[in-house]
Amino acid sequence: MAQISKKRKEALAKHDLTEIRTLVEAAKVVKDITYTKFDASVDIDVRLGVDPRKADQMVRGVATLPHGTGKTVRVLALVTPDKEAEATAAGADYVGLDDYISKIEKGWTDIDVIITMPSVMAKVGRLGRVLGPRGLMPNPKSGTVTTDVAKAVQEVKAGKIDFKVDKTGIIHCSVGKVSFDEQKLAENAIEVIQTLQRLKPSSAKGTYIKSITLSSTMSPAVPVDTQVTSA
Repeated sequence: MAQISKKRKEALAKHDLTEIRTLVEAAKVVKDITYTKFDASVDIDVRLGVDPRKADQMVRGVATLPHGTGKTVRVLALVTPDKEAEATAAGADYVGLDDYISKIEKGWTDIDVIITMPSVMAKVGRLGRVLGPRGLMPNPKSGTVTTDVAKAVQEVKAGKIDFKVDKTGIIHCSVGKVSFDEQKLAENAIEVIQTLQRLKPSSAKGTYIKSITLSSTMSPAVPVDTQVTSA
């Protein structure tokens, strides 16, 4: 039988982790049972009633969190020279094209998001083997391949996230940091949930949102009411 860690025992002693809660209540519990010495991320996990093996049930989208993620997002803008000043002014950490493509081909991936333009995707496309496994490949569906590079950079810096259902039908994404107050965490989480509701595939049958949990980097998961409609 698996042993229960000391910290998990403390969490179980303080709260009933089988109780279904509102988003604000769940966020408060997560904050209370997180013991890390660093500012842990708070994540939402939503299990969907979809079959990701079917193309028409592959749920993927973007959400702009009203209070940001709390993370410093390093953005690389792969753009033509005429767009470099625009991308830099918008807040991109790295701006260029051929030099950065060469660096990436040699294994450099010290970035969180890559934003590029449709006109240079022929060059960027050959980076798929390096970027694909790391989830860094730009994609029009996530807004990272666009003609309005400045706007895309600003949105990512402000808290725009993208998500994709995994092979088990679950969406995982960050909704902030433990240092956020519970209301801000709840408002960020409801933005993700409402976005998922808008993205419900027409071919998905039965219960769409099967379960929702909040957790921090090293805390147990706290169940949330699947009928939640507001923070």
